[in-house]
Amino acid sequence: MAKELRTAADSTRVQQGWRGWSKAFALAALTLTALLFGFIATLDPYGARVQAGQPARPLMDLNQRFMYPQIVRSGAFDSAVFGTSTLRLLDPALLSTGLSARFANLGMNAATPWEQTQIAGLFARQVAKPKFVIWGIDQNWCEADAASEARRLTPRPFPPWLYDDSAWNDWPKQLNFTTLEIALRLAAHRLGLQPARLRGDGYEVFTPPEGTYDLARARFHLYRGYGGHAPDLTPQSPPVVVAAAERARWQFPALAWLEQRLAAFPTTTRRLIVLPPVHAGALPREGSAAWQRFEACKAEIAAIAARQQAVMADYGHPSVLTREDANYWDPAHYRLPIARRIEADLIALGRGESAPVDPALTVLGAFR
Repeated sequence: MAKELRTAADSTRVQQGWRGWSKAFALAALTLTALLFGFIATLDPYGARVQAGQPARPLMDLNQRFMYPQIVRSGAFDSAVFGTSTLRLLDPALLSTGLSARFANLGMNAATPWEQTQIAGLFARQVAKPKFVIWGIDQNWCEADAASEARRLTPRPFPPWLYDDSAWNDWPKQLNFTTLEIALRLAAHRLGLQPARLRGDGYEVFTPPEGTYDLARARFHLYRGYGGHAPDLTPQSPPVVVAAAERARWQFPALAWLEQRLAAFPTTTRRLIVLPPVHAGALPREGSAAWQRFEACKAEIAAIAARQQAVMADYGHPSVLTREDANYWDPAHYRLPIARRIEADLIALGRGESAPVDPALTVLGAFR
């Protein structure tokens, strides 16, 4: 009997010990969570508390999807560049000087059409009187499934909660190791130990230094998709005959998003639609069925531009600019001198001046 009592007492002590340890562990975990959340909330690395008139936080992450909403909400910019990396080399400081505006470059690496519409929609809602919108339209806008649910996102994380008009749902999403890492980077920046990853207007020269340019290396990237040989850029002759029934099936559903977003801006906003100058080898071969489909898509973009009183600047065709290998790092990314050339063209167009005489550029429409 005594032995059984001792066993029961021992069991009770063990249970009490485990309960005490569990409570202590839970309290320690809650305390640590509260401390980490307080650290994140204090640093606010994504600028969830930023409102018009307040500066954005230093941009400490290269995933522009998380960094750019606070730039928009700060109210520091009345003009924007949207698109992908094909427009990210346009310097907003130069555009601002040339067009007497305050530009931010909000182009995001590999951004899908849907992702681009999210930042454009936020900009339209947050900026009362936008002066200029420059929107780069890549070939992915012309894909038949571009508006499908499966094509809305990339493997890069995208935070829709930073793009809505509600602040209450922002904080629970930030309690994770990634946000903690960005907050630690921001703390290091505040202490002078680490530079910002992106300029305050979103700009970054993401290509290698111009002094390191190697044409042979560039050609390796340009030709890699063609087995290491230069692609045949001569027009296909005769052009492929595409049946009327096939043409009737050509659909470009994402372009409806483009028109909706452009229509959300005031009539006083000057809209520039840019088809970026990718290397000619990255374009469909002239005369092919794919080329004819791309031309049909561009015709629809031009129609949208006309309806929205936008100017369309088309570099997306074979020309001296796009055929010259030395203008490119890879099929999608031109060099800095080309970016300066495009900026000069867009500044002239934005001012309402005559279109530059340049066979590499086709301009539709004009500002009055």
